[in-house]
Amino acid sequence: MKSADKHSKIIRAATKVFAKKGFFNARISDIAKEAKVADGTIYLYFNNKFDILISVFEQEIGKLIDQVKALIDQEDNPQKQLDIFITRHLAEMKKNKNLAEVIQIELRQTNKVIKDYRNNNFSEYVNIISTIIKKGQEQNIYRKDILPGIAKRAIFGALDEISRVWNINIDTEYTVEEAAKQVTDIFLAGILTQ
Repeated sequence: MKSADKHSKIIRAATKVFAKKGFFNARISDIAKEAKVADGTIYLYFNNKFDILISVFEQEIGKLIDQVKALIDQEDNPQKQLDIFITRHLAEMKKNKNLAEVIQIELRQTNKVIKDYRNNNFSEYVNIISTIIKKGQEQNIYRKDILPGIAKRAIFGALDEISRVWNINIDTEYTVEEAAKQVTDIFLAGILTQ
C-alpha cells in the first residue's frame, strides 16, 4: 500500500543521492538504500529515475513556492516583495544544500527532461520574480524599460551563484541576511525609477 510518508521519504533520499552522485550516476538502488526501502518499492511510487527527478522539483520547489507566495501575498510593496523572495530563497538553499545542489547541477544537465516536463514548478517559482517586477512597473516603482524576463534570470543567477559558493563550502563571511540585503540593494539600484 502506498503512503504519502514513504513517497516523501523517497523524494528526500533521491534529493540527497542526486546531490551526492549526480543524476546520471545515481541508481535506483542507491535511492532505495538511502530511503531504507526495497528497490521494488521505488517503482510503486515512480516510473523511473526521471520521474523521481521531476517529483523532486514538484515537491521541493512546490513547498518553496507555497512559502514564498504566502509571504509575498502579505506585502503590497514590490521592493519588499523582492527582498522577501531573495531572502527566502537564500535561506532555503543554505538550509537545504542537497536541494541547492540538485537545482544548480541537475537542472542544467537534464535540461531536455525539464523542458519536456509541462507542469514545471521551477518555472513557476522563478516567474514569481517577473511578477514582482511587473507589479513594480505598474506602480511606477520599477523602470518600465526593464524586461521582467531578463530581470528574473539576472536575479536568479545571482542567487544561484551565492548558493553554489555556500554549497561547495568556500569560506564565506556573510550571513543569509547580509547576502540577501546586498543582492536586493544591487538590483533595486538598477531597476528603481529615480
